[in-house]
Amino acid sequence: MRKLTLVFSLLLAVLSVQSLFAQQSTTTAPVTARAQNIFIELGGQGLTFTANYDSRFFNKRDGLGGRAGIGYFSVDGDKVTTVPLSLNYLLGKGNKFFELGLGATYISTSGDAEVLFNKNESNVVGTMSFFYRVQPEDSGFSFRAGLSPVFSKDFFLPYYGGLSLGYTF
Repeated sequence: MRKLTLVFSLLLAVLSVQSLFAQQSTTTAPVTARAQNIFIELGGQGLTFTANYDSRFFNKRDGLGGRAGIGYFSVDGDKVTTVPLSLNYLLGKGNKFFELGLGATYISTSGDAEVLFNKNESNVVGTMSFFYRVQPEDSGFSFRAGLSPVFSKDFFLPYYGGLSLGYTF
């Protein structure tokens, strides 16, 4: 329960920082809307199948941002729930970006499932993201694909990957 409280506290912190930096500029120069995305992801930092929200912290299409999601997977009575939270940085121009990220994913299992640790446990693992992202300049279909290494004090999985499809607004 303590780990779940920590994960949700981190989520609230990310959303608070986002709203702090999302204020409109008071200058007369045109303001670019910050990129916001909703997407589903297979693999990646959520480890299973997740629904996610991602946003930049400033009124830019690139730069520093954060992401939060939730995932659930069930097969033959074995259940896995994941909650990925991360910070990321987008490098690029136009609609093509390279994403670098670092985060944590809460994992809870029940049944006989063993996902990165013993069955019927909950745990937090570290995650990274090295993704190619296509994100329209205004709004529309978005795509992400890349590597998402997973680590803890007991293991390191360098070649874990992910694929995302979503919508930018």
